[in-house]
Amino acid sequence: MIRAVLFDLDGTLVKTEWLKSLSYAKAVQALSPTPVAAEAAQEVFKEVVGRSREEVSTTLLQRFGLEAAARARLGEHDAQYPWQVLARLRLRLYDEMLADVAVLRANQWPHNVELLRAARRGGCRTALASMSYCDQVMRILRAVGLEDQFDVILSRDDVEHPKPDPEIYLTAARLVETAPADCLVIEDSPAGVQAAVAAGMNCIAVATPLTRERLHSQTLLAPEWIVDDPATLPTVVERLMAQRNL
Repeated sequence: MIRAVLFDLDGTLVKTEWLKSLSYAKAVQALSPTPVAAEAAQEVFKEVVGRSREEVSTTLLQRFGLEAAARARLGEHDAQYPWQVLARLRLRLYDEMLADVAVLRANQWPHNVELLRAARRGGCRTALASMSYCDQVMRILRAVGLEDQFDVILSRDDVEHPKPDPEIYLTAARLVETAPADCLVIEDSPAGVQAAVAAGMNCIAVATPLTRERLHSQTLLAPEWIVDDPATLPTVVERLMAQRNL
């Protein structure tokens, strides 16, 4: 029986994965000595969406041949590793985007947010399991008025291993005192789905333009549990709960 619903944040409740992709693209452009199309960097971001800051930054540096350029700016950014240079450039840009509360409020995923509220009304325990760091998580939740909708809020600060490792979901299940098999995870990224499945949980993936292709190309979820039209999410959730709550 489903007793708890666990949510990812970026790309699931709020369309911040798109903002992240844009901030990474702008950081690549700022670091590159030659022109790089923002769209090209965003395409690479799609391959690693949902993964850790280090993994995303390292992938972009390697793909665009920017390790040397980043290494040359270690001192400027008080960084120890090249990936940190790109990450810090990108964070500065992303923080500017997050400062606009109106942008965040206008970029919620309404069907997923309504599912969160419905889960609360229905008596399910709720948890947030995000790979963003706590400061960003709380800033976003406060901006969109969701900070009081969770029994547990976990961020990258709370775990040693990032998604696709299941640690954050297993920790959330323990804190909401619910067996993994009785948890439903709502995700948008392949890495998040992999983490949920590895945790032994039920999972529904709500695809976005950034994640749709890779969600369908992986084999972790049956197609019936990948939602391409968010308007059908309530029906898909009802079907899963009917199967699990027998």
